[in-house]
Amino acid sequence: MDGFQRELVELLPRLRRFARAICRSDADAQDLVQETVERALAKRAGFRPGTRLDSWTFTIMRRIHIDHGRAGARWSRVVTPADERTAEVADPGQADEGLRADALALRRAIHDLPDEQRLAVALVLVDGLSYAEAAAVMGVPAGTLTSRLVRGRQSLIRTLAAQGVSA
Repeated sequence: MDGFQRELVELLPRLRRFARAICRSDADAQDLVQETVERALAKRAGFRPGTRLDSWTFTIMRRIHIDHGRAGARWSRVVTPADERTAEVADPGQADEGLRADALALRRAIHDLPDEQRLAVALVLVDGLSYAEAAAVMGVPAGTLTSRLVRGRQSLIRTLAAQGVSA
């Protein structure tokens, strides 16, 4: 395994975390990570050494997610699913029932954000990218990212406070 592949493997936990934040189901998140890694390996020649691999792969993931959203919108005009989504299950790694409930409430609140706010929150608050890095991944100016992040944070605070979830 060469350096590129090793770095990509080291990024997998962060890619999974970001995918879970932007996808509505764990299965979709896993598929998104797999497709992102496949595309990163296939487009490896397009990666410039000396640049950040994490920002490059997050950008790939965001573009794939957008493509899937567009395809899903087209598909939903043709076919309407007969059944509702199954309820999301809490992370089994959470030991305390209260923590699981809070984690699920937070996850639902993040998923209820508009796409641009959800992406900003996922990149900065969940994955810890700097504002500049997240703005580059999203392809927007830093000021736009900041305003989306502020609106997302405010919405999360309101939603979670209304549900009695502590910070």
